[in-house]
Amino acid sequence: MALFPQSALQPGVRKREVFGWAMYDFANSGYTTVVITAVFAAYFVGGIAKGAPWGAFAWTMALSISYAIVMLTMPAIGAWADLHAAKKRVLMIVTAGCVAGTAALALTPRLGGTYAVALAMGLVIISNTFYSYGESLTGAFLPELATAEGMGKVSGWGWAFGYIGGMLALGLCLAYVLSAQAKGLPAAHFVPVTMLITAAIYGAAACVTFALLPERAVPQKRGEEQSAWLQLSSTFREARAYGDFMWLLACTVCYQGGVAVAITLAAIYAEQVIGFVPSETMVLIFVLNIAAALGAFVFGYWQDRLGHKRSLAGTLVAWIAVCVIAASVTTKGGFWWAASIAGLAMGSSQSAGRAMTGVLAPPRQLAEFFGLWTFATRLASIIGPLSYGAITWMTGGNQRIAILSTAALFIAGLVLLLPIDMRRGREAALRT
Repeated sequence: MALFPQSALQPGVRKREVFGWAMYDFANSGYTTVVITAVFAAYFVGGIAKGAPWGAFAWTMALSISYAIVMLTMPAIGAWADLHAAKKRVLMIVTAGCVAGTAALALTPRLGGTYAVALAMGLVIISNTFYSYGESLTGAFLPELATAEGMGKVSGWGWAFGYIGGMLALGLCLAYVLSAQAKGLPAAHFVPVTMLITAAIYGAAACVTFALLPERAVPQKRGEEQSAWLQLSSTFREARAYGDFMWLLACTVCYQGGVAVAITLAAIYAEQVIGFVPSETMVLIFVLNIAAALGAFVFGYWQDRLGHKRSLAGTLVAWIAVCVIAASVTTKGGFWWAASIAGLAMGSSQSAGRAMTGVLAPPRQLAEFFGLWTFATRLASIIGPLSYGAITWMTGGNQRIAILSTAALFIAGLVLLLPIDMRRGREAALRT
C-alpha cells in the first residue's frame, strides 16, 4: 500500500503537493486536541469557572458564538475565494489569526474572576473562528488534488496526518504537564505553556503547506463585479440541482453535532463524571488520537471500495454505541472502551463526510460548496454541544443524561443519509 499512490491523484498533481495539503491537517489538529478537547476545555470549567454548574454551558456558548460567526460568513468567504482564486491567500491570513489567538490564551490564567471568564471566552471565540475558516478552506483544495475514485484515500491521509499532529502537540504538552505536576505546580502555571506550544506547532507546520501547496484555481469571469453574497445567493437558488448535496448537508448537521459533543466535552465528562485527573485525561485523548488516525487512514481505503454512503452509515452506528456505553459505565476502564471506539469512529466519520462533499461539489465552485459544508458543520457544532450544556444545566449537572441524548443526533443522521444517491449527485455536480 503506497502512500499517496498516483492513481488516486488528479492529472498533473505531484505527491509533494498532497503532502503539503495533508500537513495543514497536521498543523491545525493540535488546536482542537489541546485547546478544544484535552486541556483548555477542562481548565476553563474546573479552573476559570471554578466548577460552577454554568461552566460547561459557558464553554459551549463561547464555541457556539464562534460557530455562528463562521456559519454566517464562511459561505460568502468561500464564494469570494472562488471568484478571485484566493483560497491559499485567505488560508494564510486565517491561520495567522488562529495562531495569535491560541497564543493569547496563555494570558487567561493570570487574571481572576469575571475578567478571566470574559477574556477566555473572547479568545476562544476568536481563535476557533479562524480555525474553522482554515478547516473549510483546506478542504476546498481536496477535489483539485484527488480523483473522485481516490477522494476517500486522500481525505483519509489528511485526517490521519491531522491526528498525528494532534498527538505531537498533546504529547509535548503532556510531557510538560507531568514535569510541572511532579514539582507541585498548579494548572494555572502549566496551562499557559501548553497554549504556546500548540500555537508554535500550528504556525510552523502550516508553513510547510504554504510552501508546497499551489493555488490551482483561476479567477472566474464575471460580468460586472459580482459580490460573493450574490454568488452565494445564486447557489442557494439553484440548490434543487444538487439535491443529494443538500441531503448530505442535512445529514451532516445531525451527525456532526454528535461528533462536536465528543470533541468539545470529552475531557470535561472524563474528569467530572468518571473521575479522571488532568494527566490521565491527556493520556486518554492521546490514545483516542491514535485510534482516530488509524481509523481515518485505513477507513479511507475501505471507503473507496465499499462506497461513501455505506461507509458513513457504519461509523454512525459505532457512534450510537459510544453514547450508550459512555452513559452507562462507571469505571475508568469502561470509559476507555467507549473512548477507543469513539476514536476509530471519529477519524472515519470525519474523513467520509469531507470526501462525500468533495464528490458532490461542482468543480467550479469548490470553495463555495465547502463553505456550505462548513455552514452545516458549524450549525452542528452549535446544536450538539449547546444542547449538551443546556441538558446538563437543566438536570442539575447530570451529564449521563446529556451524553445519552446525543445518540439521537446520530440516529437522525442515519435517517437523513438514506435518500442520498452518490452517482446521481456526482452527475449533477459535473453538469455545471
